Amino acid sequence: MNRSRGEGTVMKKIRGRMDESILVCVYYGPNGERLIKRGHKLAQIMDCPLYVLTVDALPYDEFDADKSGYVERWKELCDELDVEEFMIRDDERRPFVKVIAEVAHNQNITQIIIGQSPQNRWEEITKGSIINALLREMTFIDIHIVSIDRTLKSIEDTTYEKGVRAFLQKDENETYRLSFARSKYNLYEGIFYKEIGTDFNNGVFKFVNNKGKTCQVHVTEDIITGAMKEPPNVKK
Repeated sequence: MNRSRGEGTVMKKIRGRMDESILVCVYYGPNGERLIKRGHKLAQIMDCPLYVLTVDALPYDEFDADKSGYVERWKELCDELDVEEFMIRDDERRPFVKVIAEVAHNQNITQIIIGQSPQNRWEEITKGSIINALLREMTFIDIHIVSIDRTLKSIEDTTYEKGVRAFLQKDENETYRLSFARSKYNLYEGIFYKEIGTDFNNGVFKFVNNKGKTCQVHVTEDIITGAMKEPPNVKK
C-alpha cells in the first residue's frame, strides 16, 4: 500500500531548479526528523523539490505505537517545511534498495540522503555491499550518508507492552475513559499500548478513524489527555 501526503492536490509548488531533486530516506527513531531538516536545508540552498520516503515490510495498520508516532510527526514536519511529497511504502516485500531506486526513478531524484545509525535498519545501507547496490541501481545519483550521533535519543522515546484490544467511553464528566470490555457505551475501538514499568494504564491508544487514517491519543491513568478531535469509530 502506498500513501503520500497531499493526495488529491491539483497543483504542486513549482520549484526554481527542476533539474535537481532530493530524496530523504528515513526509518524509525529520533534521527528521522533530523534527516528531514538536513534535506530541507539542502533543498533550500539548491532551490529544488524535496521528497521524504519511509519503507516498511509491515502493513501500515500493523505499525506499533512508536512507529505510528514517528510517522505522524514526520507528516507534520513535512507540512511545516512544505515538502513536495511524503511517501510511505508499507507492506513492502522487496529489498529496500529496490524500493528506493524505484521512487528515485519516478521522482527524477538526483540526490539521496540516508542516515547512518546502528540503531535501525538503515545501518545496513552504510555497509559497502549495500552502497554498491545503490550505486548500481541509481546511476548518476549522489548518495549522502549522514553520520548520526549514537547517543542521540528522543526524550519522548518510551517502551510499550504488546498492544491489546481496548475501547473508549465518555463518562459523566465528558472525559474519555479506557475500557477493555465490549459495551453499548463504547465510542471508539482500537489498540492500547501500555508503558512498561507502570502499575497504571498509562500509554497510547491507537485507532483507525472513519476515513481510514490511523490516529492515536495519550492515556494517563485510564483517562485520555488532550482533546479528542476524531468522531467515534464504533458503529451503533
